[in-house]
Amino acid sequence: MRGTIHDYMQIGIVHFMAYPQTMAGDGPIAETIHKIITDDFFSAIEITQVNDPKQRKLAARMLESGRMTVGFGAQPVLLRNKGDLNSFDEEKRRSAIELVKGAIDQAYEMNAGKLGLLSGPKPSQNEEKAVQLLVDSLNELARYARSKGDLVLSLETFDDETDKKCLIGPNRLAVEVAQEVRKNDPTFGLMLDLSHLPMQRESSRDALFTARDYMNHAHIGNCCVKDPSDPAFGDTHPRFGYPGGENDIDELVEYLKVLLDIGYIGEGSSNVVAFEVKPVGDESPDIVVAQSKRTLMQAWKKL
Repeated sequence: MRGTIHDYMQIGIVHFMAYPQTMAGDGPIAETIHKIITDDFFSAIEITQVNDPKQRKLAARMLESGRMTVGFGAQPVLLRNKGDLNSFDEEKRRSAIELVKGAIDQAYEMNAGKLGLLSGPKPSQNEEKAVQLLVDSLNELARYARSKGDLVLSLETFDDETDKKCLIGPNRLAVEVAQEVRKNDPTFGLMLDLSHLPMQRESSRDALFTARDYMNHAHIGNCCVKDPSDPAFGDTHPRFGYPGGENDIDELVEYLKVLLDIGYIGEGSSNVVAFEVKPVGDESPDIVVAQSKRTLMQAWKKL
């Protein structure tokens, strides 16, 4: 590969996973964002809800002065509040829509360019109706976001039976949803995560080629699916190489190869590839972040 890895992508990190004490909107938000901004390995960051308006303004100033590409994760907001954008209960679906509208408002406050979100749980029956309700919710949210500016929405695909048990779900079904939403918002896209692929029972090549025309964000990380008694079991995003985990250097190499093949990354690309990694137990967040960077560089050398 010619040049450096930074010539092929923007490297980002999901702040609230690396520093999970901030996930609910409190804790050492400014301090930990500062660590990422001052590490020039990263040019992108994903943040989430910040409860204190003063802290939001401070974080926004820091991110702007650091010239960071900012994404906003509405996933924790939905998950913490059990928000379901495809609920058959109209009151619950409206509640979820309002949660995301609040996240959109904060995303604009933080000068984010993209907002990630997820579907609700997969229903035991009438999946087609759930998909249509999700499309309706996403169309409304896209209209709301575009009424305020240029914020791009990105639907992240999750497992449908291991942990989150989401409607979206299989990347094939995600593409069907994206096709419908793009009729109203051409900027709408999909977020695919290496961490989720083992739980989705999809290879990097199958998933990424399926979603290639709709993909607008990428995550990299690990998961554990073999031992339900493991504290990292399910969609917890342990570090690369975690004992019993599914993803390490070789799996990351394959994911990056396919990202190159589909043109998501490449020389001159500004598309984001972001770590989504979380400490397990008493692991140090800073060490997990440093290990992730080393793993990516080792993988890149093998391309």
